[in-house]
Amino acid sequence: AIASAAAFAPAPVAQTTTALSAFESELGAQPPIGFWDPLGLLDEAGQTRFDRLRYVEIKHGRICQLAFLGNIITRAGIHIPGDIDTAGDAFDSYPNGIAAFFGPDSIPTAGLVQIVAFIGWLECAFMRDVEGTGNEHVGDFRNGYIDFGWDDFDEEEKLSKRAIELNNGRAAMMGILGLMVHEQLGGDLPIVGAM
Repeated sequence: AIASAAAFAPAPVAQTTTALSAFESELGAQPPIGFWDPLGLLDEAGQTRFDRLRYVEIKHGRICQLAFLGNIITRAGIHIPGDIDTAGDAFDSYPNGIAAFFGPDSIPTAGLVQIVAFIGWLECAFMRDVEGTGNEHVGDFRNGYIDFGWDDFDEEEKLSKRAIELNNGRAAMMGILGLMVHEQLGGDLPIVGAM
């Protein structure tokens, strides 16, 4: 009887260490999910690879926070006053969301080129980690110039603020994706209104 019962017992699983366990205590591995890498991007990865992916996550999170906020503000009818070009086209004459970039009433190609050039200039000149300027962590773009009170925080508060930024960035990435999908589907959303 004991032998037959043993056939239904779960087999012991060997405990193995993986590269994932090296990153389970990193900032951003927070409850309820903890460390989550569904695509296995960090399998066999070292700290350099993790830091690069964290840098990209922070930057995309910041961009998505601006995109989400911009989408909500323009849909509320708040636009930059004045004209976008010398032909007299007002900022509010262009549609909101993705339709501002693609479609019959979108921003002209010359305007899109200027937007891309401006973003490229920001990327090259300001939005980067400069080695040797006192940056404390990956994604710290102060580069020895601005502080805004960061140096007055203790280490625990700095970690808390960095974790909040990561979570807000993650939420904004999902939020702007949701707004773009709903814009393509059409219909109404609470607060946002007609898509």
